[in-house]
Amino acid sequence: MSKPDFLVVGSGLAGLAFAALAARAGRRVLVLEAHEKAGGYGHTFTVGAHQFNAQLHYVWNVGEGRTVHRFLSRLGLVDAVPFVRLDVDGYDHMRIPGFSLDIPSDFDELARRLAALFPSHAGALRAFVAEVRATDEELEAIPSSLRELSLIAHGHGYRRLFRYRNATLGAVFDRFALPLEARALLALQWPDFMLPPSRLSFFAWVKLFAGYARGAYYPVKHFEHVIDEVVRVLRESGGALLLQRKVTRFLLDGDRVSGVEVEHVDDKGVGTGEFERMEANAVVCNMDPRAAACMIGLDRFSRAVRAKLDYEYSASSFVAYLSVKDLDLRAHGFGAFNVFHGSNADLDGAFAAMHDRGDYRAPSFAMSTPTLVSSAEGAAPEGRQILELLTVANHQRFLEKKLDDPHAYRESKSAVLSALLDVVEREYVPNIRDHLAQRTLGSPTTSERYARAPQGNSYGSAMTPAQMWPRRLDHDTSIRDFYFCNASAGFAGFAGTIWTACRLYARLTGDELLSRAR
Repeated sequence: MSKPDFLVVGSGLAGLAFAALAARAGRRVLVLEAHEKAGGYGHTFTVGAHQFNAQLHYVWNVGEGRTVHRFLSRLGLVDAVPFVRLDVDGYDHMRIPGFSLDIPSDFDELARRLAALFPSHAGALRAFVAEVRATDEELEAIPSSLRELSLIAHGHGYRRLFRYRNATLGAVFDRFALPLEARALLALQWPDFMLPPSRLSFFAWVKLFAGYARGAYYPVKHFEHVIDEVVRVLRESGGALLLQRKVTRFLLDGDRVSGVEVEHVDDKGVGTGEFERMEANAVVCNMDPRAAACMIGLDRFSRAVRAKLDYEYSASSFVAYLSVKDLDLRAHGFGAFNVFHGSNADLDGAFAAMHDRGDYRAPSFAMSTPTLVSSAEGAAPEGRQILELLTVANHQRFLEKKLDDPHAYRESKSAVLSALLDVVEREYVPNIRDHLAQRTLGSPTTSERYARAPQGNSYGSAMTPAQMWPRRLDHDTSIRDFYFCNASAGFAGFAGTIWTACRLYARLTGDELLSRAR
């Protein structure tokens, strides 16, 4: 390939999506990835005869006219990458002691179910649901052009965006005086953010909650197929993807970034001592923005960008990748939906216990069953079903044990799994341990190693009010020909990173087709 128009550092979903769009539009594109697989947290790993996705469980904004659909349409992949919708009558099943709520894809029905559960607070709950719907409508109407955002900053036509710009989900719960149990049921999908209600941006919660209400989806052929198809379009359009190339430094030419130096690494990520220099007309950085900025030199960035680079990372996760045999999880209340469990209604307390103190005696966690959503081959051998358990974990705690005592590190992972399985056996599937055919455990250090996520973060920068729109880092780096394209420089998640890629693509190519995708 001659000198690329765009050199993309990292093949996480944002970088890969941008690269495929640019290549499809006829630009010369080269993608560099340190891992042996593309996709970042979207990649799939194989254990025996099982395939597990590293982080994704279900996605939103996939319906016709939405971000993901428009992105796939531009790549010619709508038919090749079909999605199945999770149960519209309850795509998320929320469970706390004494209360159950299945979240439907209908706000009016949600309000009715909440009112039936808490009749003495029915008016407040209906008002809260109405406020969520109205806030989502204002968020959906945000102009794509950043030049127009000054209107929002002064509240013109965006009353709720002005009112809640600094609000946490917990603060809005307080405003409507919702009972503790109702708050827990509404916020029990906190693992989708890795933040409890007292710290989570209300805007972030509304976008995801309303997005899933419009449709929660899972790829029919699982997530590996999605990544493979995007990579195929990239390559068939003349782009290139080079794996096992770790960026060791960025090349500077005066006031611009002109390229990178990379070292070839082996399958375990260890450097081989073979280096290459690669230059391009522009560099798109999909790696962590702060890590990249430190490599370049923070003093080269403007004061405004440096301030935005001073972000807090989101918390990390613990994931148990399990499969069961001689057992049908549907007989125990599982299906084409996710189940979220809380041992009590105090989600802030549960988060602090697990994350701050490593105490999982009363855990809150998510349960995902991808093989009950799609029966397509590839995820598990015939007769087996996948069950994934997800909760929060403290990176520093696991890192110290891994460095000081590898045996204690392994024991810590097993202890968390045991605590979660105790709940599963007591509340959902008696004797599930007797049916486990596969168990693979992912800790914060696993995420750091395989997804190259600093501190094992799950979503880039934490989704607190102080780090959300409009103060969040975006594509602008203040350095010529160098752009951020990452969950921390846009929005996290499957739909969020694709939207981030679409906006940068529109900016750098002038193609407005996707610029207003939501």
